[in-house]
Amino acid sequence: MTESIEIVPVGHPVDFTIRPPGSKSLTNRALICAALADGTSILSGALFSDDTHVMLESLTRLGFSVDANENECVIEVAGLGGAIPNETAELFIKNSGTTVRFLTAMLAMAGGDYRLDGVTRMHERPIGPLVDALSDWGADVTAVSPGGCPPVVIGKTGSLKDLIKVRGDLSSQYLSGILMAAPLVKSGLKIKLDGHLVSKPYVAMTTQVMKDFGAKVLTVGTNDGEGFFVPANQTYQATNYSIEPDASAASYFFAAAAILGGSATVTGLHKNSLQGDVGFVHCLEKMGCEVVWNEDSITVKGSAKNGIDVDMSDVSDTVQTLASVALFVDGPTHIRNVAHNRVKETDRIGNLVIELRKLGVKVEEHEDGLTIHPGPMNGTTFATYDDHRMAMSFALIGLKQPGVFVEDPDCVAKTYPRYFDDLTKFVR
Repeated sequence: MTESIEIVPVGHPVDFTIRPPGSKSLTNRALICAALADGTSILSGALFSDDTHVMLESLTRLGFSVDANENECVIEVAGLGGAIPNETAELFIKNSGTTVRFLTAMLAMAGGDYRLDGVTRMHERPIGPLVDALSDWGADVTAVSPGGCPPVVIGKTGSLKDLIKVRGDLSSQYLSGILMAAPLVKSGLKIKLDGHLVSKPYVAMTTQVMKDFGAKVLTVGTNDGEGFFVPANQTYQATNYSIEPDASAASYFFAAAAILGGSATVTGLHKNSLQGDVGFVHCLEKMGCEVVWNEDSITVKGSAKNGIDVDMSDVSDTVQTLASVALFVDGPTHIRNVAHNRVKETDRIGNLVIELRKLGVKVEEHEDGLTIHPGPMNGTTFATYDDHRMAMSFALIGLKQPGVFVEDPDCVAKTYPRYFDDLTKFVR
C-alpha cells in the first residue's frame, strides 16, 4: 500500500478526451442477470476492479462458469436458467455494497446454505431493510451484526407470498437486488416500495438491464414508481451485452475542466445513457460551465464560477466530486438530500466535512448534506477512509491548490485501478 501521493498543481487549462473504464453498476448488474440467464452471455466493456472481482469470485464459488479476459475487458458467463449450481457456499465480499445486496436477494430467493461476509466496515453498513423484506416474504435470511448489518446467513426458503415490501430510503440497491432476483419466483412477484426512494436512476438502470436480458418488468402504482410487478414463468435469456463507461468515474474528469478551465470530453456517454450520474454535468452547468451533448460523448467547457443550492439525491455518488469543485467558485454551495451517503464506504458527509476543513475553509455539516464556503486555502494531507471516492475527489483539489497529499491512493482500485495514471496522462 502506498502511504500517500502528492498531487502536483496544473498551471494551465485542460483539453483532453477520455473514455473511462466500464461502469461498476452496470457490470455487476449484468453479471447477476447473466448468471441467472439460460445460456452463455458475453459482456464487453466490463470493469475489472475490486468490486467486480469480488462479484466474479463469488459467482465462481457458487459454481458458475465464468471466463474473464481482463485485457480485452470481456467476461463470458454460462448461465443455467435460474439454477444456482452450489447450494452451499461461503462468500467474502470485502466492502462491495452491490455484491452483498444483489447476492443476498438472489440467494435468499433461491434458498440454500450461504454465508456472506466482508471487511470490518461492511459489518457497519446496513442491510437490515433488505433482510427484513426477504424474511417477511418467506426467505430464511439473517443479518448477524448489530443494527442489521452483515455477515448475512441464508437458509432454505419457507412459505412464500406473492408480495414483497422493501424500504428505499437508505439505498436503492435493496430494491434493485430484489428486482433482479424476482424472475426466480416462477409464480410472479409484486414488489411494493415502502417510503421515499433514493438514487432513483439506479433502479431505472436495473429494470433496463433486466429487460435487455429478456425479462418483463412492469411499473405499477403511482407515477413515481411506487411498485413493480415481475410476471410469472420468466427466465433471463443469454445475450451479448455492451457496458457503458462509468459515469461516476467520468465526473472527476468533468470536474477537472470545471476547476482548471478548458475542455474535457468523455466518450461513450450521452443523454440517453443508462447511468443517472451523467446528470452530474447539470450541476456544473448551473455553476457556469458549458455542457455539450454529442451523439456518443459529453463535453464540459470552461471554469465553474458560482456556488449553487442543489438536491443531489439522484447523483449522490458525485457529492464529493462537486464538493471539490465548490472550493474554487464564488459563493457557497449547499448540497442536500443525501443523508444516505452516511452509510456508504464511509460517512461521506461527516468525514468529508472533517477533511475539507483541513484546508482552512468553512464547511457546515447538516444531517442530509453540507455547505461549502470558498475562501483562502492551505495545503493538507487528506485521509481517505478506504473510500475510493474520497481519494479520487480530493486529488482534484490538488490540481489547483499546492501542497495537497492524498493518503492510501491504492484504495481507488475498488472501482478505478488506473485513476491516478489517467489523471496524470490526460489532465496534465
